[in-house]
Amino acid sequence: MSMFYPDQFFKQTLIFRLISVFFLFFLINPVQYLYKIEKILPNLKEHGIGGGHYREEIITEADDDLILTLASHTFEDEIVVLEQETLLKTRFLFYDYYLLKPGDNISTLSYTFGLNQDTLISVNGIKASRGIQAGKSLKIPNQDGIIHTVKKNDTLSSISARYKIEQEDIKTVNELFSDFIAAGTNLFIPGAKMDWEQLQEINGDLFMWPVNGALTSYFGWRRSPFNRSVRHFHNGIDIRGSTGTPVRAAMAGRVSAVGYDNVFGNYIIISHHSGYRTLYGHLSRFRTTLGAYVAQGERIGDVGNTGQSTGSHLHFTVYKNGVAINPRPLMR
Repeated sequence: MSMFYPDQFFKQTLIFRLISVFFLFFLINPVQYLYKIEKILPNLKEHGIGGGHYREEIITEADDDLILTLASHTFEDEIVVLEQETLLKTRFLFYDYYLLKPGDNISTLSYTFGLNQDTLISVNGIKASRGIQAGKSLKIPNQDGIIHTVKKNDTLSSISARYKIEQEDIKTVNELFSDFIAAGTNLFIPGAKMDWEQLQEINGDLFMWPVNGALTSYFGWRRSPFNRSVRHFHNGIDIRGSTGTPVRAAMAGRVSAVGYDNVFGNYIIISHHSGYRTLYGHLSRFRTTLGAYVAQGERIGDVGNTGQSTGSHLHFTVYKNGVAINPRPLMR
C-alpha cells in the first residue's frame, strides 16, 4: 500500500496551477491585442459607402507596425492583409447618367457629384455652359479627367507628357492593351484639366463688361439706325453710357491700335491671348497709348459720341482669330 504525502499533493497542485496560468495567458492573448488597438485608435468612426473608418489623431510608426502586424495575424487559418496602396491606383472608367433639371448649372452639378467643372464640360462636349438646358442627359464619370481626341501624330508618350499623366494610368483607365492608339480615338485622361482660358471661355467668364450700362443694340443683323429700310450686320454690341463714363479693358492685353475711323470714331484695339482682340469705339477721350500693357479693368478711355453714332455710347467688338464673334456668351 503506497503512502500519499502532503508535499507530493502540494507539488501536483502547483504544477496544475502553472499549466492553467500558461493556458489562460495564451487564451486571452488576442484580447490583449485588441485592447492595444483600442488604446491606439480611440477615435475610429465609420466613413464612406463601404463602411471603413478614419482616424482623427496622429499615429506613430511604431503604432502603424503594430496595427499592420495585427491585421495580418492568422486566426483560424484565415489571413487578413491590408492593401491600402490599391485604393490609390487608377480605376477603370464608368459612367452614370443625370437628367438636367430647371435651375441646374455646371457649378452646382460639379459640387453635387464631387467632380471638377472641367470634367463635366469635357466629357459632355459642352461649348457654352450657360446654354445647358433642362431635359438633356449628362454623362457623369466616376473620376476626374478630360477627353483628348487623338490626332494624327499623337503617341501615348506625347499625350502622357502633355498632360503630365503616367502612361500606365492612361492605359488602365481606358483599358488599352497596347501603346498603339488610332487617330480620332477619344481618350479619357485621368486627373487632367482644361486650359484656364478655354474653361473661362466656355463658362462665359472670359471678359468683364467694359462699361456699366444697358445694352442698346445686340450682335447680328439689325435695321440701320440711320436708314430703317436697310438691314446691316452689327459686328458688336452697343452699351449705353453718358459722355465721360470710364471705359475699362475687358481683359488684360497689349494695346495694338489707337486711332480714328469714320464709322467707329475714336477707337482702341487691345490684343489678348488665344487669338482674341477687343475694339472699343465712339470714345470721347483716350487714356492709354499704343503698345501699353493694360490689366483687366484698367481705364483705357471715356465713353463718347464720335464717328457714326446716334448718341453717347460704347461700341464693343470681340474678334477671335480675326473674325468678329458675339461677345455676350463670353462676358461675366
